[in-house]
This record gives sequence, structure tokens and C-alpha cells, in this order.
Amino acid sequence: MQDDLTAARPPLPFSGVRVVALEQAVAAPFCSRQLADLGAEVVKVERPGGDPARHYDGVLNGVSAYFAWLNRGKRSVVLNLKIERDRALCLRLLGRADVFIHNLAPGAVERLGFGFDDLRLSCPSLIWCGISGYGPDGPQRLRKAYDLLIQAESGVVSVTGTGDAPAKVGISIADLSAGLYAYSSILAALIQRGRTGRGERIDISMLECLAEWMMPPVHVWQGSGVIPPRMGVRHNMIVPYGAYACADGPVVFAVQTDREWRRLCSDVLRAPELATDERFATNARRVMHREALEMMIEDRLRLRSRHDAQAALGAADIPTGEINDVPAVAAHPQLVARRRWATAQTEAGPVTALVPPHNLRQSPSLMGAVPGLGEHTDAVLAELAASS
Repeated sequence: MQDDLTAARPPLPFSGVRVVALEQAVAAPFCSRQLADLGAEVVKVERPGGDPARHYDGVLNGVSAYFAWLNRGKRSVVLNLKIERDRALCLRLLGRADVFIHNLAPGAVERLGFGFDDLRLSCPSLIWCGISGYGPDGPQRLRKAYDLLIQAESGVVSVTGTGDAPAKVGISIADLSAGLYAYSSILAALIQRGRTGRGERIDISMLECLAEWMMPPVHVWQGSGVIPPRMGVRHNMIVPYGAYACADGPVVFAVQTDREWRRLCSDVLRAPELATDERFATNARRVMHREALEMMIEDRLRLRSRHDAQAALGAADIPTGEINDVPAVAAHPQLVARRRWATAQTEAGPVTALVPPHNLRQSPSLMGAVPGLGEHTDAVLAELAASS
């Protein structure tokens, strides 16, 4: 589908939108890459040593995995913002921009003269978006933040892992949630600017993003005084939901309705009497009697092979799936069938990349090149000089 539409590509949704990104690591680059994927011109301003994410590893023929993923389709401009001349050049770039995104350390852009109050008079239509760990005010506003720290502070670590030990989520969800909220907020601000002509200030707090995602367990505690326990690969608020042992390995399934529960009992567990047991009549009661119920479920499943259990689940229309490892995800038949893999260019050669999940039928995402450090400095500064 992607190749068919690219041949006669209409203007992309953000064609003509200019973005200046004073960004590093994960959160802001993830935001700005979404804009680049759909046609925005994203100028990534890097320090002379480059975005630290360039140096996380060199697994893709010398290119960092994180950097290749997060910076496709951008233009890299190297400026030393400690020098007045380069600060002035960056200010001129901002004067031409529609959106400014940054996630430097707290107070850094203000010290550079690029704070919202510094820019709003000279750039009244600019959408200014700052991403930080804790937000621009409050007692913790100056704290630096990394993904692990925010996962811990927000309570995500406390509800992740097993009863024996908490765990962080294995991907950078604090950074990624902040990047997505920044992206969606920028889209809202662009729509509003189209109505009013005015820019907007956006402040995204990583802590607030993950606290929002923590609200189901927070509401449970507020309403009952009970903190949902850590349950590993099982759900702490829905039963049965997770991985359960068969004779030769785990099977994963999820029951969310009482009708699915009855089908599980009769068609998969071959124990219809469980469906009429008052202890298990509703999800709330199943959670209350979790230990006894899950023991009964596994006692029955251990008499069957994983393949047999999966077939029975499928026949009963019970949602089921696999616990895939990384190679299995890369070869996932659904991703292959939907042609989700494409190629992106880097300075070290082509790399395989996942087509972004925006899926606008008439505006397929660009699969732009990953820029080398400072690759576009001369071209961008020449365009800046020509526009003056």
C-alpha cells in the first residue's frame, strides 16, 4: 500500500509547517519525528558533539538504534549556542518557525533567550512546546529527569513486576508518553492557531503523563482503599487475564465479559460448573477469589498441550495471543502481511524501519533519511541568509 500511494503523493498534512527542535534523547525527538513523518520540515539543532542519543550504541553499522528510530526525516544543523553568533542564528530560525520543541535541562532555553516570554512578542504565532520531567513550576521544577526516574516517581514501577519484586517497563514509556502528548497538543494548537492566528505555550510534564496512565489503580485505591497488586504477566484488575501454564508452556488469553467467562468455562476448561459458582460470577468476585480461581484454571490447562489450549480458545472466540520475543516481533506475520516494514537511509547505509502507525490512507508517512551530524547546516543557513 505504501509504495502504491507514494507514486502520486498528495501534499502531506504538515507540508509547509516549519519546526525547530532543540532536542535530545527520546521524548522531544519522538514528538518531532511524528511531525516529520507527515511532512513537516523539522530542523534539529544539535550541539557540536551531537544529540547524546547518537552515541548510545552503534549497532546499525555505526548508527545508534535509538537515534535511527527517533530522527528519521529531519535536517541536522549544528550550532554552538554558547556563542552569540550561533544563538542569533537559532533565533532567526525560530522567527521563521511555526513550532518550537525543546527538552533541554530545566531553565536551559530561558538562559539562552528562547523562553516563551522571550519569544512571544517577536514570534506571536509560534507554538512553543517544552517537555520536562516535572513541569515549569512547583517545588520539583528544577529536577532533571530520566525515564526510569519518572517510572518510579509516577508509581508505574510499583505496579509492574511480580509480588516479589517491582520492575520498570522494558521500553521508555515515560519519554514516549510525553512525546505523544506533546505531539497531540501541538496538533491541537495548530488547529487553534488556524482559527485565531495566535501561537500557544505548551508545557508537557513526563510525571503528569504517566500519572494520567496510572489513574485506574489510583481510582481503585481512592474508592476501596486497596492497592492493586503486582501480577507479572497477569492483570491486577481483571481475572482471568494473562499467561497460564499448560503442559508444555504458557498460553495467553484475556476474558473481559461474563459471556466470555462462561464460554471459557464450558468450551475451554470443560468445567461449566465454574460459570455458576457464586465466587466467580462477576469480575469483581473473580478478582476477590483470584488465587483459588487461577489455581483451578491451571489445574485444568496443565492437562492439555499449549497448542490444544490455543485451538480451544480460538474456537470459543476467547482473545488469545503469543508472548513474542524481539525476533518474533520483527518477523510477525501480521506486520509482514500489512507491509509494515520499509527502508530508511542513514549515513552508514539503509536500515529496516517500521512504517509509522498514522495510517492516513491518502497521506502515507514519509520514510525520510536519518541525518548525519550537521549534514544540513550549510544548506539551512544558506536558506536563512537568502530569506533575510
